[in-house]
Amino acid sequence: MSDLILHHYALSPFSQKVRSMLGYADLPWQSAITREMPPRPIVATLTGGYRKIPVAQCGADVFCDTAVISSEIAVRAGKPQLARQNCSDEVNRFIAHVELEVFFACVMSSASWALNKKVLQTLSIIDLFKFFADRIRMGRTASVRMVKPGEAPAIVKQHLKDMESRLQQDFLFGAEPNIADFAAYHSLWMIRDAAEKKTLQPYARVNAWMDRMNAFGEGRRSEINPDETLVLARNSEPRAITAEEKQDALLGCRVSIAPADYAQDASVGELVGASANRWIIARSDPAVGLVHVHFPKQGFSIVEI
Repeated sequence: MSDLILHHYALSPFSQKVRSMLGYADLPWQSAITREMPPRPIVATLTGGYRKIPVAQCGADVFCDTAVISSEIAVRAGKPQLARQNCSDEVNRFIAHVELEVFFACVMSSASWALNKKVLQTLSIIDLFKFFADRIRMGRTASVRMVKPGEAPAIVKQHLKDMESRLQQDFLFGAEPNIADFAAYHSLWMIRDAAEKKTLQPYARVNAWMDRMNAFGEGRRSEINPDETLVLARNSEPRAITAEEKQDALLGCRVSIAPADYAQDASVGELVGASANRWIIARSDPAVGLVHVHFPKQGFSIVEI
């Protein structure tokens, strides 16, 4: 099995979630750096329009959203607890909470001069303003209620209190981490590590847990020129669709799939696979040939076109 390629950028919190999982799993992977905001021509060529980061790739199979990426990591690492579908309802309720309301509250609470300096290492002042404008537009078109700036501090404080109370052991749900730990980690990483703010200081257990999460590192990372990822896709064939992935009345139809919450840019193709937890579309592009693009069902919508 070829190494996963991760299309990401350094200060992307959801990319940090995946990088940390790769560290915990001790997997080799290839890093393809992309822009902080669209246009991202290479990613767009692979996905057909999906704009969120990170995106993972293995040859001619492209994986959108961390839910699908984490499932791929779980299989490769032999760690089923890294996939949401293998976890309890309690774990999934916790993840749903921390990856929407809590995440946006943490992002709003991470503004700092230290973070601005890091951002300006890769973006010009003009691009920084474009980045903020892009995120504002994304929030305005969201179909979910976005956290208001004035609400963020109270949400973060309550979340930290809940985490401090929950952490009676090394990790959130036991002695070993599961997907919930990584879902909670990246938003607090934005505040403590990326923005270098002291918000977490009063919470000793949360800080110790963050240190344990950071200790996983990023796995066995190597760099790849993003242009090479298109060549790899073009020279590969998508993996076979299994019997478990042939469970949808729309199989064989042309469909549009998009996130249901925010950044709702759609990808279009023929639905060739559908399991209990994901959809797979086939699409062709001269630059990559035939690729299969994988999406989670949870949090996404599908429309026949």
